[in-house]
Amino acid sequence: MCGLTGWVAYDRDLTLGGDTAEAMTRTLECRGPDDGGIWLTRHAALGHRRLSIIDLENGRQPMHAVPGDDGQPVLVYTGEVYNFRELKEELTALGHEFRTASDTEVVLHAYLQWGEEFAERLNGMYALAIWDPRSEELLLVRDRMGVKPLYYYPTADGVLFGSEPKSILAHPEAEAVVDAEGLAEIFAIINTPGHAVFKGMREVVPGTSVRFTRAGSTTRTYWTLQARPHTDDLDTTIATVRELLEDIIERQLIADVKVGTLLSGGLDSSAVTALAAKVLRDQGSDERITAFSVDFKDHGETFRDNGIWMDPDTPYAVDVAAHAGAEHVIVELENQDILDDDVRTAVLRAQDLPVSTGDMEHSLHHLCKALKERVTVALSGEAADEIFGGYNWFFDEEAVNGDTFPWYDAWRRLGGLDTIKDIGLWERLGMEEYVKRRYTESLEAVPRLAGDSRHEERMKELTWLNIQHWEKFLLDRKDRISMSTSLEVRVPFTDHRLVEYVYNVPWEMKNFDGREKSLLRAAAAHVLPQSVLERKKSPYPSTQDIAYVTALRAKVEALLADDSPVLRLVPREGIQRLLDRPLEEYSALGGLWGTRAVMERLVEFHAWVLDYKVRIEL
Repeated sequence: MCGLTGWVAYDRDLTLGGDTAEAMTRTLECRGPDDGGIWLTRHAALGHRRLSIIDLENGRQPMHAVPGDDGQPVLVYTGEVYNFRELKEELTALGHEFRTASDTEVVLHAYLQWGEEFAERLNGMYALAIWDPRSEELLLVRDRMGVKPLYYYPTADGVLFGSEPKSILAHPEAEAVVDAEGLAEIFAIINTPGHAVFKGMREVVPGTSVRFTRAGSTTRTYWTLQARPHTDDLDTTIATVRELLEDIIERQLIADVKVGTLLSGGLDSSAVTALAAKVLRDQGSDERITAFSVDFKDHGETFRDNGIWMDPDTPYAVDVAAHAGAEHVIVELENQDILDDDVRTAVLRAQDLPVSTGDMEHSLHHLCKALKERVTVALSGEAADEIFGGYNWFFDEEAVNGDTFPWYDAWRRLGGLDTIKDIGLWERLGMEEYVKRRYTESLEAVPRLAGDSRHEERMKELTWLNIQHWEKFLLDRKDRISMSTSLEVRVPFTDHRLVEYVYNVPWEMKNFDGREKSLLRAAAAHVLPQSVLERKKSPYPSTQDIAYVTALRAKVEALLADDSPVLRLVPREGIQRLLDRPLEEYSALGGLWGTRAVMERLVEFHAWVLDYKVRIEL
């Protein structure tokens, strides 16, 4: 998977900047524990950390187009290109010679052959930087769906860049400053594409490349969703989705290390696990896929339907593993595991921002650590809800007919929106206007098809908003936390061929039997047990233990005694109102989960400002 970073400066000699480049690269060791490298030339410094997945012995980076020739392009690359074998054959026929079996070298030769337009030919999850000494230009490229992160920070004479903000902030010219707009991004749950929260820093937008020269920078969009007529009937549509999924998962199982899956027992992860097991059987492999699940101690005995989580995951995950013939590993956690200060610090540093939504990120960290003990790569089910329409808000009349991001209705019902308003944070940061502006901007970019009914058009709008914003958060979370444990997570449902096809399937076909994700359910029915096919959508597991809330409230109360930076945003009386909520309300329908998430974010914000030495501009 790896991590990359670098520095371009046109007015100085960067061969003297080795210590700084080393410090930037060192921040990414978790992303690449197996190897590292730095390359310096007069106006560019490139750093790389490697997690070896394909061609373990070769593929070192930074990689030169011509070994030993600093006058030719040099690449640092993270991720996986799943069609690299086909591209290698095509490039070989065009006269290119290869010295490794890595996909990295294929990507570099693709650039040599097709220039900046090589990105259109890649199928995968990737972020990369190419320094071309021939023109003294830097090219940054990010995959279509934004699975792999990539940030940049323009300077007076060039640019800093990296897989994570921490690599950029390790440079003395990059300041950890956050203004009102950055704070709104943290607390408003919008996740605006391109926005990096830190002032002056940007994120490469998915599906784009950014070119830097002495004259400045230019951005090119090489892919975006397009609205097209869907002419397939239902049976053909189901069959096409099934064929795409089987091809995608077969490609994503390619690795020179052991591969497993993340299995919750929901439709998405179950489909990925069962199809992966089928692919291995069809290949004649004796290897069983290993599936990993997370659970909480005594969760099965104490669980109760709270209107959001309607049943525990484990029984369904057990069914799937047995049905698919997978080896099943359950990681069981207790309260102290997800309250542990070292784990919370690890999660914060993994994400670089105080964006945790509750205990989920902390349990995910434990789960990924457990996976890393057995496998190096895992397949996960993210993005299915966004493209197939799985969330409750796709079926909620208020959310569908609303005039804001559809998850805001769920956020309100879970107590989060009212909590932010009640403690004064909503008004303090001008979030009403900010959310409205971002919502309007996003709607203006929705791919539309002439002739669609208003309802069909609205469902495409909701799908677009989920792909552009909500999915961005989930992909970032999974990438950051998994990579902090040196685990590569691949996401089959983000394959652009599947996304393009399903986006244009009419809503009545996606929802043909009146249930969420009808189309995916039908496409995966041949490999799933009946229990999962009949199960309703359930979110990633979260503890229901009231003792967890008690411990979390104690952390919030400590903010009052600590002269916390949180008090610059929230008055003492606002935090006190939060603490005065009766504990029994957290056991009511919905469990005030949104309120818990706000408390988590305030506690994390306190630690973040101190740990990252953030300067707040208000």
